Amino acid sequence: MSDASGPYLFDVGVIALAHTETPVRDAALSYVRDAIAGEIDAVVPYPALFGAHTVLTTYYGQSNTDASRLLQNFMDAKRIHWYDRMPDDVVRGGFSRSSEANVNGWDGYYAQVAIDERVNTVLTIDDDFERFDEFDTEVILSPDEFSELNRFLGN
Repeated sequence: MSDASGPYLFDVGVIALAHTETPVRDAALSYVRDAIAGEIDAVVPYPALFGAHTVLTTYYGQSNTDASRLLQNFMDAKRIHWYDRMPDDVVRGGFSRSSEANVNGWDGYYAQVAIDERVNTVLTIDDDFERFDEFDTEVILSPDEFSELNRFLGN
């Protein structure tokens, strides 16, 4: 995988999906592995890990202990740029972006982080980030894969 579209910001859904046993997890896992190996320039906001924990325990049925262990192990990746700030201007900018693009507050925050960190591409499993012109959005699942994931989840 080339880094032509990087740096990449990893959305919650990508992080969670990579840490599951679903039939479509490889779409996310390949990016996570490349980020851990330093083959792509990855930006991961720490709050995305809490979101991934919630997704893993709520939707994928993992135990709190397993989800915590998996995400703590992921945190050990030294080649990932861990975004550990939540300054006032980023939070306010996130809410402005959320309002303007009609997305949830978390997506507005991640969009603002992507802009502040000069991210070229946001990796996601849904198309909400396509509402922003400041970066590219790569939906990592095809429509068929997304349908397969929904079947797996029983939706």
